[in-house]
Amino acid sequence: MAPAIAGSQPRVSVRRKPKRHLSHENRVLLLALAAGAPALLLSVILLWTGDHTDSTRWTLTTLIAILWLGFAFSVRSTVVRPLQTLSNMQSALREGDFSFRVRGANPNDALGELMLEVNTLSEMLREQRLGAMEATALLSTVMTEIDVAVFAFDGEHRLRLVNRAGERLLGQHAERLLGKTAAELGMADCLEGESARTLERNFPGTSGRWGMRRTTFRQGGVPHFLVVLTDLSRTLREEERQAWQRLVRVLGHELNNSLAPICSIAGSLEDIVKREARPSDWEEDLRRGLRVIAERSEALSRFMKDYGRLTRLPKPQLRPVAVSSLVSAAVGLERRMAVELVPGPDLTIEADPDQLQQLLINLIRNAVDASLETGGKVQIGWSRNGSSVNIFVQDEGPGIANSANLFVPFFTTKPGGSGIGLVLSRQIAEAHGGSLTVANRLAQRGCEASLQLPLRG
Repeated sequence: MAPAIAGSQPRVSVRRKPKRHLSHENRVLLLALAAGAPALLLSVILLWTGDHTDSTRWTLTTLIAILWLGFAFSVRSTVVRPLQTLSNMQSALREGDFSFRVRGANPNDALGELMLEVNTLSEMLREQRLGAMEATALLSTVMTEIDVAVFAFDGEHRLRLVNRAGERLLGQHAERLLGKTAAELGMADCLEGESARTLERNFPGTSGRWGMRRTTFRQGGVPHFLVVLTDLSRTLREEERQAWQRLVRVLGHELNNSLAPICSIAGSLEDIVKREARPSDWEEDLRRGLRVIAERSEALSRFMKDYGRLTRLPKPQLRPVAVSSLVSAAVGLERRMAVELVPGPDLTIEADPDQLQQLLINLIRNAVDASLETGGKVQIGWSRNGSSVNIFVQDEGPGIANSANLFVPFFTTKPGGSGIGLVLSRQIAEAHGGSLTVANRLAQRGCEASLQLPLRG
């Protein structure tokens, strides 16, 4: 306690009583009584100063007082009752009961408009609640039926939600899983590191390769983690099966195309050799048959060599390369016709110049082949597109008749074509972190090849 100052009077703390305020209904009652008080006072004065008997005076005074009090309380009730009704309505809305409605609302006065607005609010909240319930039911159904494992963890890394696929993955029902930490479930690494990556994991329910995505959300102001695991093994196995089917179909087609005539011609030559009386031109038939066998064997050898190129693309050796020099070098190698060069901005990319030059040579060769058929021209250029460069090759050829098979290995419409040029070009583009598309031009005839590559950071 602080020491008292000499000569000063000690302070006495006095606790003030809180002010008592009149309630709203009592204030209305007092105002109604005050409004009628002058008329009551005047009536009583006139009544008691006039020439009336005592019984008449008391009777009329009592009647006036009763009417005065009756009208005052009636005003109080008229004001308070709608407010009580609205209060009950708001209480019902707060409790989530949207079935209550205020009756007798008159749109021609202020209180009636307020009641109509409250009724409208109640109907709107009812529709919103119904919509939220339907959306929740739909979300619950989707979460249950979706073939993707979904987990929700709170800030303490405890499991708060899991769907049916997650139960199958962890090999337990939700009742046993909820409340356990991510470490206890063997999923601690899913809440750390990159938010989107591929995992090679063994779970109690199954094992394989999983695509993991993690995001955060808030519930009750507290951060939570949502983890989604997608089984990639099944998709990869299906893609692998389809790839093998396509490969076997292509290999079988090419082998049959070469082996069938070889077998047929070899059988015919064997018959000629077995004959005792050979025809006069049997030596010419023999040479012609052996020549066909050699040609088909050479074609089969080229096919296997091209297949080897397609499957053994080396990893690109990246270094800074100027786009202008890369494009100019590829244009200078085309001698069949003059390729128009459309200069672009000075840009540098990280690339393997040998692989990209082979890619551009393939695109320019295809464009020239198409334009030679129609007598058109070929243009090549580049432009900047955000953080990447777009190198385009445009021709004025007949266009692409079947664009669905453009990047199918060994599919070709050219006589003597290998069918791996575009496939190899797309592999080179993707190895550089880019993409390659080929499509018909919209404004005029011909097609356009578009190569997107990331710029040097």
